[in-house]
Amino acid sequence: MKEQVKIPTGKVRRATRFLATGAKVGGNYVKHYTKKVLTGDSDETDLHQSNAEDIFESLSELKGSVLKVAQMLSLDKQALPVEYLRKFSEAHYQTPPLSYPLVVRTFRQELGCSPSDFFDTFSKNAVNAASIGQVHRATKEGKTLAVKIQYPGVAQSVSSDLKMAYPIAKTLFKMNPQDLQQYMKEVEEKLLEETDYQLELERSIDLSQRCAHLDNLVFPTYYPQWSSKRIITMDWQPGCHLEEWLEKSADQETRNRIGQTLWDFYQYQIHHLRQLHADPHPGNFIVRDNGQVAVIDFGCIKELPEDFYHSYFKLLDPQQLNHPNLRESLFLELGFLHQDDEPQHREFFERTFTESIELLGRPFFQEYFDFSDSGYFEEIYEMGSELSKAPQMRNSKHGRGSRHGLYLNRTYFGLYYLLHHLGAKVQTQRFLPGNS
Repeated sequence: MKEQVKIPTGKVRRATRFLATGAKVGGNYVKHYTKKVLTGDSDETDLHQSNAEDIFESLSELKGSVLKVAQMLSLDKQALPVEYLRKFSEAHYQTPPLSYPLVVRTFRQELGCSPSDFFDTFSKNAVNAASIGQVHRATKEGKTLAVKIQYPGVAQSVSSDLKMAYPIAKTLFKMNPQDLQQYMKEVEEKLLEETDYQLELERSIDLSQRCAHLDNLVFPTYYPQWSSKRIITMDWQPGCHLEEWLEKSADQETRNRIGQTLWDFYQYQIHHLRQLHADPHPGNFIVRDNGQVAVIDFGCIKELPEDFYHSYFKLLDPQQLNHPNLRESLFLELGFLHQDDEPQHREFFERTFTESIELLGRPFFQEYFDFSDSGYFEEIYEMGSELSKAPQMRNSKHGRGSRHGLYLNRTYFGLYYLLHHLGAKVQTQRFLPGNS
């Protein structure tokens, strides 16, 4: 993949790139509607493909927060047409890497020397390039290391980038403005944390230690003495990314074991630590030859307030969900309903969220769940499609749901689809409150 020799870092240069991309997208729409008038062809596949390629090319050049949002959207199979999802999934680890001179410049700014002076060996070419930074392989004192380096200007551009991206997101995603504003605010907060590599280093060490007892999981050792505010050094993890591993043939027992490992990892964090690794894309998990799973990135961590956690998971109790008064109280507390909702809107939202919880919570209502069931995911697709078209959702004067649920819901969506791709059958009651 061709290396990138510079990143637009100033507000004007980044805004100019946004505008150029908008012009390309506009041109794609003109071509589409001209073709529709001349031929009567209303298929939007080519339109979505052209837009996805143009937008991803721009985001890959800009990197940072806007590319991270694309990465997150690729996990949500209800958010965008499939052409966008396929292209945006490349944001996990297939974006153009920075050239070596830019890497050297970052090292000199952070550690006062070049990588070749600091490490015994250092790969000039990145082995993995994503949205916030890229990874190089190195050795030092007999250790094989992964060195993550943050792209220039990423931290400084988060807020301004999201402001520029808001109109595009509003047009493409057709979300209710109140929901979108709440979403963007939560994303901005998390992205600012992700660009703080010192915070990530502390969280990585802490969560690795607290989850070290879980079966079949391994974590790298981190080296604060070889890290800085824009560089993180950790042990190199042998194996291949989960997505690459899935392309290989594996027996069902191994797939189930890896699926159980991922399920237990998330359930333990949520129900016992009240925080979670909120970025469950396949690039963050490496499968070793012995079937162990290595977790390599703790940049995005969501902490769950106690009151939100208890109210949220009460929804999985049928006695709470099926009792009208208790359900209404929980829905008001979690922001699914509002006191000033008109009666017909209140009836719609109460019915809609009850049906959604019953569908998305189905794995929790039985001891084992088979995530290979394509019919289940077709139900989720259909539900998401219907909700996206519902005028009550798009025209609501309120956002729906607590901001704390945004990353929790997205994490469960990401986890579900990882398990679906694995075709795994897992024991879902493990690590729930009251269970071991």
